[in-house]
Amino acid sequence: MSASISPKTFDFLKNLSINNNREWFNENKNLYTDSQENIIAFLDDLIKEMSGFDEELAKIDSKKALFRIYRDTRFSKDKSPYKTNFGASLGMGKGNQKGGYYLHMEPGKSFLAGGIYMPESSVLKEVRKEVSLYGNDFLKILNNKDFKKYFPELDQDDKLKKVPQGFEKEDPMAEYLRLKNFIVLHHLKDEEILDKNAVKTMAKIFKLMKPFNDFLNTPFN
Repeated sequence: MSASISPKTFDFLKNLSINNNREWFNENKNLYTDSQENIIAFLDDLIKEMSGFDEELAKIDSKKALFRIYRDTRFSKDKSPYKTNFGASLGMGKGNQKGGYYLHMEPGKSFLAGGIYMPESSVLKEVRKEVSLYGNDFLKILNNKDFKKYFPELDQDDKLKKVPQGFEKEDPMAEYLRLKNFIVLHHLKDEEILDKNAVKTMAKIFKLMKPFNDFLNTPFN
């Protein structure tokens, strides 16, 4: 039987969102530690399940994949010291040169994501070239019935107003060339996160992202 997310882990996050201060956190450090251990055990089983379709994931350490709960507040107006979610990067991160997977767990705001997030300009240029040259292959992935069911469209945040320099304005893939991130998202309800079969459910959804990630990674293989 796979590990599952404990309701107590979500209770901790809910309480943290109400009491986002160092005093409360330090007084309830044991609740954080228990929740962290629960998430790591869950990630261990999820990574094992996902390695069945993406063997690269077998190299990932759950503890290192889990983001710190402590916020960097140096450049933020919001000085809350803690994140109110647990996030884990399974081969995906800011500036990462490879398409990967991401899991975000937060009461009422959980989601799964895949692709390349905030890539460096040189990486983004190579991905755009791939999309321009092999547009039909890219569209075939996006229009796959099962893929589209979970990921109706790519993330549109920070999209450029014009086709970037170096590409034709009339390029058939112009809409996609304007993207600055190549990301897909699927939101999950709390009951889906807390379900005893969540590992298998998430792995099934992540598996649908694999062709998308493979396409994005082609220029760097």
